[in-house]
Amino acid sequence: MEKVILILADGMRPDAMEACGNPYLNDLKANTTYCMTTRTVMPSVTLPCHMSLFHSVNPDRHGVMTNLYTPQVRPIKGLFDVLHDAGRSTAMFYSWEELRDLGRPGSLDYSLFCSEFTYEHSGKRLTDELIAFWKENQPDFTFLYLGEPDEVGHGKGWMTEDYLASVSEAMDCTKAVIEELGDRCTVIVTADHGGHDRTHGTECSEDMTIPLFFHGEAFEKGHKLEVASILDIAPTAAKLLEINCPREWEGTAQA
Repeated sequence: MEKVILILADGMRPDAMEACGNPYLNDLKANTTYCMTTRTVMPSVTLPCHMSLFHSVNPDRHGVMTNLYTPQVRPIKGLFDVLHDAGRSTAMFYSWEELRDLGRPGSLDYSLFCSEFTYEHSGKRLTDELIAFWKENQPDFTFLYLGEPDEVGHGKGWMTEDYLASVSEAMDCTKAVIEELGDRCTVIVTADHGGHDRTHGTECSEDMTIPLFFHGEAFEKGHKLEVASILDIAPTAAKLLEINCPREWEGTAQA
C-alpha cells in the first residue's frame, strides 16, 4: 500500500507554471506521469472544484455550486470519509477555512489551519509543518492546500508578475515535499481551477484547464497523459491506498 500526499495550488494555471520560469517544472515532467490539459468542473469555483475532487462527481451531483457549503441531498462519501472508514490515517494542512467541509466530522485524524488572512507565505509555513509532521507520523493520506496563487490572481490579476511569483513559490513548496518525502510516498500535484483577468468560474479554457502530476513508483516517469479530469484524483488515491471507491464516484483511477 502506498502512502499519498496531495498538493493543490489554488488557481494555478498550467501555462503559468511554464511562464513563471521555475526550473523545477522540467524535473516534474521528467519524473512524473502528467497532464497539462486536465479539465476541472463547472462552475470553476474553489469549493465546488474541491468537492468534486474529493467526491469524484460533478457539482450538479454533490450540490455545492458556490463557495458556500450546503449539505448534500443524496450524500456521497468523499475521500476523507472512505479512508476513515477503511482505517487509514489522514491529515490536512490548509489556509482557507471553507475546506473544513471536505470530509464529514471525525473523518480527519489531524488538521492544521493557517489563519493568516493574506495567505502571503502561508504555503511555505504549511509545507514546513507538513514535512515535519509527516516524518514523525507518516499518515496514509495527507492534503496540502496552497492558497496564495488564487489570492494574488484576484488581487493583482492572473498571469501578472505577482501571480507568476506566487505560482513559482507553490512550485518551490512542491519541490520541498517531493525532495523530502517523495521516496517514501506518492505525491499528486494539481490545482482546482485556473483564472483570467481577476476572476474565474466560467467555461473558458483559462478557467477550466489545470495541471496534474503523479510522482511515485506506480507511475511511469516522463509519461504525458492526453486526457485527465479532476474527478480522477480521488479514485487514483483510493487505488494507491488499496480501498474500494464508492459506486457513485465517476472518475477513473490513473494508477
